[in-house]
Amino acid sequence: MCGACDVGNLDVMAGETVSAGPVPETGGAAGDRDLRVSDAEREHVGMLLQRAVGLGMLSLGEFTERMDTALAAKTRGELNAVLIDLPGVRLVGQPDPAGRATPSYAKAPGPAPASSATIRSRISSVNRKGAWHVPPTMYLNNYCSSVSLDFTQAVMSTQVVELRMDDFCSSLTLILPGAATVDVDGLELIGSSVNNKVRTGPPIGPLHVVVHGRLRFGSVTAKQPLAMQWRRLMSGF
Repeated sequence: MCGACDVGNLDVMAGETVSAGPVPETGGAAGDRDLRVSDAEREHVGMLLQRAVGLGMLSLGEFTERMDTALAAKTRGELNAVLIDLPGVRLVGQPDPAGRATPSYAKAPGPAPASSATIRSRISSVNRKGAWHVPPTMYLNNYCSSVSLDFTQAVMSTQVVELRMDDFCSSLTLILPGAATVDVDGLELIGSSVNNKVRTGPPIGPLHVVVHGRLRFGSVTAKQPLAMQWRRLMSGF
């Protein structure tokens, strides 16, 4: 399946490992496969599978099947099985290829700036509404989740709010006040959809939301509150 892929594109996954942590001195590589895995290791494998889908190595059906296996895995051997045929992934118990430097993009991202916030969910539902404080920049990293951000009563610190997305199989709903504008042109979509029901254009109103980043197999909807939509509809009669 992956043997015919362009090696140049596979470097995106280079240097990744399935799990981390000390390895017992006794037992050797065979013993490593029998070690229990944690939720963090299962989640890390899920991220690698997402990346493989984005590179075209796996179909959505294959991803779902492997993700089910990863979530049910109890040992490293069972967890490694879902990655065994993906190039550029070093499994536990295998030596790192000699002379290969770890690329910069394989390093874990640093902490978000103090003027930002991160929403990171897995198979969950996240809602922000009421008088919540909105930072200038928000980072969204969600997997199989639903995120709703209601700005109608939010406490704003800046006129322009930047949303940086890296979501998979997730939906984002933006509920904006009447005078707000939104810009979703910077989104990279893979099997996804965008439904913008509010004004676009330059930031001339009290709130301008800029959404960019990457969305795979998900959706983004920007709309006004239902009551405002109803009033607008009735005003046309």
